[in-house]
Amino acid sequence: KLPTMKMLLLLTALLSAALLARAAPPTCYSRVLSLSKEITESFKELQTSKTVDSCVETLPRLYLDIHNYCVLAKLRDFVAYPGCDRVVEVSELKEKARSLYTILISHCRRDLVFLTDDCNALEIPISPPIEHS
Repeated sequence: KLPTMKMLLLLTALLSAALLARAAPPTCYSRVLSLSKEITESFKELQTSKTVDSCVETLPRLYLDIHNYCVLAKLRDFVAYPGCDRVVEVSELKEKARSLYTILISHCRRDLVFLTDDCNALEIPISPPIEHS
């Protein structure tokens, strides 16, 4: 009976720790990082989708690096781009980009450190290294 009780207590402690870890509020940095990755991935999916309007091809590139100061201008340009407003996916993406911009300039402006201001780096994203097997 004693080993069963220990196992039950251990299981309860592990579950409690997991719930507490999930309950922690995201930091400004983690929120901005996850939202920028989400936007970049959504843009990639939009670009490769066969069912989306041809105007998507004319949209400005949307590779985001929140450590690059030029990301602010990139987000502004994307949100202000006049084309494709009739495409629901583009409107949703613009709304996410607007939210990220707002978070960057108002909520997190003192918490973030920009490591570069290389605007060209946001035009040509660095490919991940190829793994050799």
